[in-house]
Amino acid sequence: MKNFKAHILIVDDDDGIRELVKQYLDQNNYLVSTANSAEDALEKVKIIKFDLIVLDIMMPGKSGLEFTSENKKRIDTPIILLTAKGEASERVEGLEIGADDYLPKPFEPKELVLRIDNILAKTKKDDLKRVIEFGSIKIDLNKLFIYRENESLKINNTEKIILEKMINSPGKIFKRDEIGDFIDLDKERSIDVIITRLRKKIEENPKSPKYLQTIRGEGYVLWIE
Repeated sequence: MKNFKAHILIVDDDDGIRELVKQYLDQNNYLVSTANSAEDALEKVKIIKFDLIVLDIMMPGKSGLEFTSENKKRIDTPIILLTAKGEASERVEGLEIGADDYLPKPFEPKELVLRIDNILAKTKKDDLKRVIEFGSIKIDLNKLFIYRENESLKINNTEKIILEKMINSPGKIFKRDEIGDFIDLDKERSIDVIITRLRKKIEENPKSPKYLQTIRGEGYVLWIE
């Protein structure tokens, strides 16, 4: 089986550009999926965790800027915007709402590959911070496992997103609606169920939690020793 460097999603309504970029990334050992609209891309990111998204700004229906603004925090995936030459204001707006880079059209495929390589190299360095240990617990957000004594417990993507936010802000109280925003869920009861499930993986005694605690009337907090 071929060992790909990363899984890239190309989103563009232009068939020729999608095919050109796909072929070039294929040649550079990337696994590539494509989408012809922001709506098509959204359906794909719901079921696949991509390493990076290459996203055209100007598309029929939802624009690349709208997709980035609505989904960047939730999917937590690097985004490179493809822009027309005269769209300087939109490039700035794209960076302000969370895009990681932009590339004006027309572009050399080799330059796109270099930008992808640079972003993924930085992401890989950042990922090293996503393995933490406290007490007898080790959480590896890269491998999506919690290790506790002799147990290895799988983390799903929703649990990973919550832990990622809490690990990066230890001691911060996260309100239920705040958690709901970054996992795209607005039912408080469902959020409570997810937290309860996480406690069972982290805590020795989930009914008397030491690390993932409830602050009555406010929300949840992760205390890391």
